[in-house]
Amino acid sequence: MRILLLGAGGFIGRTIRAELLRRGHDVVAVVRRPDGSGDRRVAINLAEATDPASWHPHLAGVDVVINAAGVLRGPEMETVHVDAPRALYSACADAGVKRVVLISAISARSEVDTDYSRTKLRGEAELMRSGLDWTILRPSLVYGDGSYGGTSLIRGMAGLPWFIPVPGDGSFAFSPIHADDLARAVRLICEDNGFSGQTLEPAGPQTLSLRDLLVRYRRWLGFGTPRILTIPMAAMRLFGRLGDLFGAGPIATNSVRQMIAGNGGDGAAFAAAIGFTPRSINEALRDRPSHVQDRWHARLFFLAPLATAVLLAMWIASAVLGLAFGDAETRAVVQGLGLPETCVRPLQLGGSLLDLSVAALLAADRTARWSTAVQLVVVLGYTVVIGLAQPHLWFDPLGPLLKNLPIIVLILMRGAVAVQR
Repeated sequence: MRILLLGAGGFIGRTIRAELLRRGHDVVAVVRRPDGSGDRRVAINLAEATDPASWHPHLAGVDVVINAAGVLRGPEMETVHVDAPRALYSACADAGVKRVVLISAISARSEVDTDYSRTKLRGEAELMRSGLDWTILRPSLVYGDGSYGGTSLIRGMAGLPWFIPVPGDGSFAFSPIHADDLARAVRLICEDNGFSGQTLEPAGPQTLSLRDLLVRYRRWLGFGTPRILTIPMAAMRLFGRLGDLFGAGPIATNSVRQMIAGNGGDGAAFAAAIGFTPRSINEALRDRPSHVQDRWHARLFFLAPLATAVLLAMWIASAVLGLAFGDAETRAVVQGLGLPETCVRPLQLGGSLLDLSVAALLAADRTARWSTAVQLVVVLGYTVVIGLAQPHLWFDPLGPLLKNLPIIVLILMRGAVAVQR
């Protein structure tokens, strides 16, 4: 069976792709950026694929489409969840593709007031009225050997030193399902026309509170008996708004609202519908012990955005302070290099503009692909130029040049952990 899989580069999509390939299906993987993996891949930016013509070339011979694409925040949400799928479903009708399986979310309900839930719900409606045979899956929290989104946040919270921060009373319900079990369910649905026209809620056999989940993950990570620190929901909402403001980071208003919306499901009903019982999270954590990379990920989860914030503050402060108070230091560099006095002001202004440009790039470059290289070049450039102009600074007790060495290490570490897929 040839299957077109949207979101094949995501946490859930990767697991579905592996399950389909393992069972001998021909997978055409739709990703934003190909990464060189062996199976067939098509590079499509869903934010731009809002015309059926964008999809026609990729539907030849396709038997089933699986839409596992989604974004948790950002201006592309409407396009990715609604507009691009609408164009795809129209193209499917033109090409004779009859079946579509949509991975939605358990929070896709009218009473959940987030743009994520609203757009997921509208995406479901687009599929239902497309005239195609459809099956919609609304999974609860999906976890696995890797993690993304909510499960990454849970690991990060569980891995914090000294205590676990628990929002509110920590009673928010989840019925976690392993990514492998969700992928198996998706494959079975693709292979069986009997699921056409059904909306299922994939859920594991246990419904746990957020507090229970965090405690289980901390013990799994091997970080000892947890101490609980209650975080008032007002503070969580404030953290969410800060995440919205900066457009990045582990917490946003959406994630807070999704957490308290209710993510519990009926695991027994799902098991009866799909024909097998997903494993419990207790069984999954027991059967897959944590490794050093799991502990690294948990401990680095909050340090990664903190490193970005610190570097961003450093570049902005360097620009502002250099422009306001850097006359004497700039003049010393100009004299040390043997340049004319007229170079002082242009060099001072140029340095501040360069620092602001680096800050802007750092804020915009979420994957750190370019910002890491640019920061390294600029810091090394400053170090070489200032070191040549004022070599005595290498021996200054306050280390104005030696401090660049740990800054370089911080830039490299931030670059290494910024890639999240």
